[in-house]
Amino acid sequence: MTDAPMTASASTATAGEVLSRCLTEQAGLFLRALPQAVGEAGARPGALPSVNSPGGAAGTGELLRAVRRIGGALHTFGTLCEPVWAEESRTELRWLLGLLAQEPAFVRRSARLLAALDTLSSTGQGTAPGMLAGHQGAPKARALLERQLTLARTRVHSTVLQELRSARLHALADRMTLLVGEAPLLPVAQARAGEVLPAQAAGAFAALEQAVAALPLQRAATAYQGDALHRLGAAPAVSAGVPAQGRSAGDADGALAADDAPWSRVRILVKRARYALEVCGRPGLELDVLDQVLDRHQEAADAAVTVATAARTPRITPATAYVLGVVHADQRLEVEAARYAFGLQWPKLPHLGWQEWASA
Repeated sequence: MTDAPMTASASTATAGEVLSRCLTEQAGLFLRALPQAVGEAGARPGALPSVNSPGGAAGTGELLRAVRRIGGALHTFGTLCEPVWAEESRTELRWLLGLLAQEPAFVRRSARLLAALDTLSSTGQGTAPGMLAGHQGAPKARALLERQLTLARTRVHSTVLQELRSARLHALADRMTLLVGEAPLLPVAQARAGEVLPAQAAGAFAALEQAVAALPLQRAATAYQGDALHRLGAAPAVSAGVPAQGRSAGDADGALAADDAPWSRVRILVKRARYALEVCGRPGLELDVLDQVLDRHQEAADAAVTVATAARTPRITPATAYVLGVVHADQRLEVEAARYAFGLQWPKLPHLGWQEWASA
């Protein structure tokens, strides 16, 4: 959590001054990190560091942190800014975020899946052996995953290199340069920060609470719920009149994607609430924990999709397919574990405090 702009002269500062200070600071970080991130991207495939690495992520990580915070601030407090500028800025920042986040995601996914497979196939030196220990399909499954993930990362790397030389990125950099000088604010931003910003931040929390209310938290309260695949497998068959054994892999993928979608939405809203707190100078350690839990949920869900895709590779052996199925189940268990952890952490947040704080 960074020092938030509202901590200084909070009683006299206007909403525009606080928001502008936040935006200009992050825009400056954007411009300082951009050349290093471009250099990292041009080095070699896989050179982009992990955004979630404990020691920081050099240029790319700093750039993505700035992009997320500027975009989050404009989403929550965008009504204080010139609307066309705010909407265009959010669109371009989403584009850059989606572009630069892909390669680090593949790096993390590769590390996650290969580590899971190695653990499952461990022969148990000093520990109990894994359930795939000595299985003949394990080496081939590992080679297949490593090959496909490396190929995907290389393709993404080429796309990133191309886009980082595009006029679109230069236009976004120019937009950030102007933002360092002054944010295009509306007259409403001249009101006191304490009268405007907390109420708008409360809107971000209201959206988060509404999204969490739609989650099946009662079901997720059981750790490693064993009925998940049976539950997901039954619904499409009833609605479509298709027997379970006759459904395609796409039906199963669609059921899992639909099951994961509300959690992905909550993950986005948790990040927006975090960034709103930073602008307002409020602590948010509980939200930091939730953010980390939902990041794990997203990465496990994405890893499971990757394994399911690999298992549909033509002409692989049954032994290889079996190993990939075990790894897929392992990642879906990680998804369930993250949901359970979220259900434990969510009640610890000061829900009533948000409303009191907004009206104070």
